[in-house]
Amino acid sequence: MDAIHIRDLELWAHVGVLEQERRDGQWFRLDIKFELDLSSAAVADNLSASLDYSLAIQALQMLGREICCLTIEHFSERVLDRLQELYGPVPIGLRLTKCAAPVPGFRGLVAVERSRGGGTPPTK
Repeated sequence: MDAIHIRDLELWAHVGVLEQERRDGQWFRLDIKFELDLSSAAVADNLSASLDYSLAIQALQMLGREICCLTIEHFSERVLDRLQELYGPVPIGLRLTKCAAPVPGFRGLVAVERSRGGGTPPTK
């Protein structure tokens, strides 16, 4: 199966269990994988036979500005909802990373991987 990847999309969002995370916001990084047959688009050089990834980027930047929730899991659900609103039942996989989890002494990353429609999360 062919795929379109969007990698390292940075989103500022008000998501977190701690009140200051929701109040102040923080950075998230999103990787998306759309699985679809791109052969018609490749042969015909026709965007309408593919999907316009710029629409996803703009819609998710807007979602990041609008959302206020407790968990990265809920944020990822809303991302999947928004993508399906745009493109219908295309298999989608994603990895949503919280860039600075507020855990004392922790300097790593926390991420969730999700999929819909038989999609698989992106690999790095």
